[in-house]
Order: sequence, then structure tokens, then C-alpha cells
Amino acid sequence: MRTSVAIAASALALAGLTACSAAPTASTAGAGAGAGAPAAHAHGGPVAVAATDTECKVAVTEVPAGTSTFSITNGGTKVTEFYVYAAGDRVMGEVENIVPGLTREVIVELPAGSYQTACKPGMIGKGVRGPLRVTGEHKPLSDDAQLSAATAGYKRYIKSQSDTLLTKTQEFVDAVKAEDIGRAKELFPVSRTYWERIEPVAEIFGDLDPAIDARENDVAEGEEWTGFHRIEKDLWVAKDVSEDGPIADKLMADIKTVVEQSNAAELSPVLLANGAKGLLDEVASGKITGEEDRYSHTDLWDFDANLQGSKAAVQALRPVLEERAPELVRTLDEKFAGAEAALGAHRKGDGWKLHTELSKDDLRKLSDAINALAEPISKIAAVVAR
Repeated sequence: MRTSVAIAASALALAGLTACSAAPTASTAGAGAGAGAPAAHAHGGPVAVAATDTECKVAVTEVPAGTSTFSITNGGTKVTEFYVYAAGDRVMGEVENIVPGLTREVIVELPAGSYQTACKPGMIGKGVRGPLRVTGEHKPLSDDAQLSAATAGYKRYIKSQSDTLLTKTQEFVDAVKAEDIGRAKELFPVSRTYWERIEPVAEIFGDLDPAIDARENDVAEGEEWTGFHRIEKDLWVAKDVSEDGPIADKLMADIKTVVEQSNAAELSPVLLANGAKGLLDEVASGKITGEEDRYSHTDLWDFDANLQGSKAAVQALRPVLEERAPELVRTLDEKFAGAEAALGAHRKGDGWKLHTELSKDDLRKLSDAINALAEPISKIAAVVAR
């Protein structure tokens, strides 16, 4: 789910858009559905995080078990990310694309234990890390019968999508290894559709997400660039995949590992809400700008997959939202319909137009529809964490 905002901002400017419109401010990122106040730490206010190009100052190093809200302000000159990691760099919560001067929030459910916080200036590398201790006991959100049913339903969706991801990625890998460039190009956006739908869960697991989905500029110096986009460049730019067999095999192996771990993972209901929002952030910062699939220009396949994946997470939570925030549900239905209609205008056969076929006005309309949807989706985590 990584995106180069430096490139994204440039492309947004060309489209007459603004990079900041892709991400909510603190007043909306953790807002509740009712009064619209910022989401609070379960035992107090949000934990302030001051991020710069060299530091990640978290206001506290210990929080009580339960849900915590982290409010991250980027005072540096580089776009940054914030993560809370469990052992093995398992991602418990994250917020990406925090541009300089912006404050964003993320709500995370944390059982007692030892964790690390990390800011990633430039959105690469292991980040500036610090310890975080979580103490005491809490009643897991999933103890609630409706929230437990929501996570179970979402896991069924992840299972169905990951099964097809395995099949389509294997077909793509086979085409690459056979040096069938035409067939591999056809399969590239199709296989990625299923990857993008499950990415909120897939990105939990350490370095697997960047190994599968990193763009060239996302890779830290000295690290190997692998995954979908490495092969994409060879297909469309070099037009030669004769040496990509090992890269294709690694992609398939990484996908198999992600699928196995995703299907076995225990999910917090907050992850569904954060994932739904994160998928829209990806659209706003990468797909709209053409940064994501910069060689193939098949960004609208990813756009559609992100929208579908976001909707699936929201639909899993729908019974809870209908009970706790019915007005929010009505707004979500309206804004999802608007975003789907805006995207649907760019259907082409069984797929989508290339990003290069869209005008600046087309991109602006899509951006407006996604931003209109992202605002109510940003309220879901606070509703779930009540």
C-alpha cells in the first residue's frame, strides 16, 4: 500500500488537484459519527506524535490495553508514515501519506504487551523507532457479538479473494516465465485486482507487502526491488522478461505466504474500519495520479479493486453501524454509489480505460467522488471503538 507522494503530488498538480485533498485532517481522520469530535484514547485524549525528518517523538511510552488513538503531526519536509508494530513487525495500526504540515489520526486496538512505534520519513526503510509498552487488561472489541460476526464475515471475503489471487498470480507468473509478454500484460491488472482487495490484511505482515507491491522509488538503498511493479516495468518498458523468472517465482512464493497468513490471522474490528479508509487513501494518492501503475497505466483496475475492498469491509460492519450510527450508513451508501458511478463512466469492454485516456476533468471528478466518500469512512473506526 506504499505510494510515492512526491510523484503523486506532481501528478495531482498536473491534473489540477491538490496533494492535501488526498488525506483528511485531524478533525476528520478520527471523528465520531455523532458530535464529530476527535476520537479519544480509551483512557484519555489522543497520544501526540511529533514526526520530523529525523525524529518520531511519541508523547508517552506506555498506554493501557484497549483502543488508543495516535495523532501524528508531520513537522518535517518529507512525507511520512506512522506504524505500531508487534513482534516480527506485525502491523497493528498504520497511517500513510502524512504530508508536511498535516496531522492525521489512527485508532489501534492493543492487547497488553511490548510494541514499537515508527515514523518513516520519505516512506522508506525501517523508520525511526521507539518502544511502546501496553499494560493491564481489556475486553477485546471482538467480544461483542456483532463485531465478532463482522470480522468473521470479512474473513470469508478475504478467503474468497485470496483463493482467486493464488490462481491468477500463478497464471501471471507462468506467462512471465514463458516470456509470453502479451499474455502477461493481460494478466497483470487482473491478478492485481485480487491483491488490492485484500491488501488491508496482507500488509499486516512485515516486509511482505513492499516485497510484493513496492514501486522502484519505495525501495531503500541497498535493498532489492521485487514484486509486481518490477515485472511491470520489464513488460512495458524493457519489453524483456527473459531474466525475470526468479522474480516471478519470488512473487508467487510471497503471495502464497501472505494468503496463508491472512487466512490464519485474528483481526480486530478496528482493522476493518482502518482498512476501508486506507484503500481509499491509496486511490487518492496513487491511482488517481497514475503513480501506482506508472508503466502499464492500468490504475483503474486497482482503483475499482480498492473501492470494492473498502465496500466489503464497510458491509461487514454494517449491522454495527446501523445500530450505532444509522445516519452514517445512509451517507456511506450515497457516497459509495457516487464513487462507483464516477468510476463506471470509464468502463471499457470487460475492463477499464487506461489512466492516460482520462482527461484532467475526468480525474478531478473521480478525485471529488473519492474524497466525498473518504470523509464519512474516516468516522467508522471511532464508531467501532466505542
